[in-house]
Amino acid sequence: MSDDESDSSFASSSSNEEEVEQPKKKQRTAPIPAPLEIVPTADAASSAIQNVANSKSILTGEKTKSNRLIVLLDQAKLETIKNRRGNHELLNCDDHRDLCKKKLKKDPKEFRPDICHQELLALLDSPLNKSGHLQIYIRTSRNVLIELHPSVRIPRTYKRFAGLMVQLLHKMKIKASDNGTTLMKVIKNPFSQHLPVGTHVYGMSCEGMLYSPMGLAKALIPVSPDEGANQVCFVIGAMSSGHVTTEDHPYIEKMIGISEYPLSGAAAINRILGAIEHQWGIV
Repeated sequence: MSDDESDSSFASSSSNEEEVEQPKKKQRTAPIPAPLEIVPTADAASSAIQNVANSKSILTGEKTKSNRLIVLLDQAKLETIKNRRGNHELLNCDDHRDLCKKKLKKDPKEFRPDICHQELLALLDSPLNKSGHLQIYIRTSRNVLIELHPSVRIPRTYKRFAGLMVQLLHKMKIKASDNGTTLMKVIKNPFSQHLPVGTHVYGMSCEGMLYSPMGLAKALIPVSPDEGANQVCFVIGAMSSGHVTTEDHPYIEKMIGISEYPLSGAAAINRILGAIEHQWGIV
């Protein structure tokens, strides 16, 4: 065999060995699990639970240690009636004028559920409510007591609001579609049993003792919601005519007013809440 042939055979054999001796692929190893967390102490766990509760209180309406202003919308005209098609509607002076006169023998001007709608919008849109410092109740002219969750959103249009009230009065509660939270519900009377112990209750009337909004906040409202003083409740009328009376609410300590002139319920609410927000530093 010549030298050229031996070189070529050696080259071919070396190339075959290189093809055979390919580097092996590295096997994938399972990731190392993270070390187990140390169990928190009892104090750390309790403080974490309290922080979560406080963070959720503004959004979900859970009770906190800070005071809330309580508002009762009294004598709201929320009554249902069945129309000719068999559907229930919220009785009002515009759509049921003849029915109020002939069948009910009452003045149609008394049936103003839109007043309650306006007052609810003024309350729920306020920074005081959005900061979690407001609790709202409604008492109808038929003595039906309703509690509202602070996170509830009332429809802006009256037609949708009327449909919501009809559903509430027949099903006794309204739940959120996403998480099942009860947003509105009918609760047992009397209203006084739902007030915290030591609550100061004041009735709003143009015939009551006159205060300016800032004077009312300084005289009747705690300096800070975290002060630990007794809570305050205002009873505000939601009817077209008449006044809040101590006969209906014997627990009222004093009747007060905030203007020399008769104001709508929504206007009175805006003046009161604005003064309280200023005193509590809520912007």
